[in-house]
Amino acid sequence: QVQLVESGGGLVQAGGSLRLSCAASGSIFRINTMGWYRQVPGKRRELVATVTRGGSTNYADSVKGRFTISRDNAKNTVYLQMDSLKPEDTAVYYCNADHYYLGGDTMEYWGQGTQVTVSS
Repeated sequence: QVQLVESGGGLVQAGGSLRLSCAASGSIFRINTMGWYRQVPGKRRELVATVTRGGSTNYADSVKGRFTISRDNAKNTVYLQMDSLKPEDTAVYYCNADHYYLGGDTMEYWGQGTQVTVSS
């Protein structure tokens, strides 16, 4: 089992910044892609950004140029630097990790979520 623990959410004014962190722990063999998703009540969870083990990144159009995803493979940790925040960025942000097990099986894990609220 792998556990993901997020931190760094909170309340910020529009135009401000927050940095989310997500640390993986447990029986880790190798974590491949890690990412951040977000969800608001009544809507589907949506992709924010992902980063591969090699450092390739992918962003939702709505956050390009404002958010930066990064990771530290040695610490099994992924970060999301969020700048120029907008009220529409308000959501619960979830960390996601794609874990590779010896033998070839993979399993997807989710964190518990952290609330980000951007006031106008």
